[in-house]
Amino acid sequence: MVSNGLRRLLEGNERHVRDTAADHFSGLREGQDPDVVTVSCSDSRVPAEGAWDVAEAGELFTSVNVGNQAWTDADGELVANDAVGYAVDSLDVDDAVVLGHTGCGAVTAAYRAVSGEGGDALPGVEQAISRLVPYVEAAAEEGIYDEETETETGEAVNRLVEYLVREQVKFLVESDAVPEDVTVSGFVYDFQRAYGDDDGAAYLVSVDGETDGDALRERVPEEYEDRVRSLL
Repeated sequence: MVSNGLRRLLEGNERHVRDTAADHFSGLREGQDPDVVTVSCSDSRVPAEGAWDVAEAGELFTSVNVGNQAWTDADGELVANDAVGYAVDSLDVDDAVVLGHTGCGAVTAAYRAVSGEGGDALPGVEQAISRLVPYVEAAAEEGIYDEETETETGEAVNRLVEYLVREQVKFLVESDAVPEDVTVSGFVYDFQRAYGDDDGAAYLVSVDGETDGDALRERVPEEYEDRVRSLL
């Protein structure tokens, strides 16, 4: 018996084949040359390419994982993850982007672990969450949220999402793996209307470690200045 999910995938791929132009992969069949690598969350509500309205093949090199983590563990040390490392080293991308999102389940799990409300998780999930926990602890010490639960959970999580995006941008900027001429940007994809009323808007919260709103607005075209916002 064919599962509904498998049927939907096959039907969707059939439409994809039908709608793909004959020249869609022209110039790309033997290799790729994207300008941007993006790291976004596995959350089913966050479209890795759709968030940027990318339809052309070869434009984005994408990494999708639990908690949109631009880092990973290597011999007990945090390093730039495989996708970012490959993109900056072998593909010579110009930009690296970390895309967090409101209501992130991974950040929620890390928040609950720090507050003593964590539960059992599969080893792979636990490992991913454990990489976020030290940053959530640091955020509490910095007053990003109130440890005594005066900050509502949803608000605390969204503040932590932005904080973690900022920290990952800073991490990549300081990483020896990322060349200095690569621009590293951090965004938060909002579908909870925490930043504004536009569902699906990506709000810029950091560029190369800079988080000041006025300074960031100078880095974007004037018509997009309203996409620079912060919860912190």
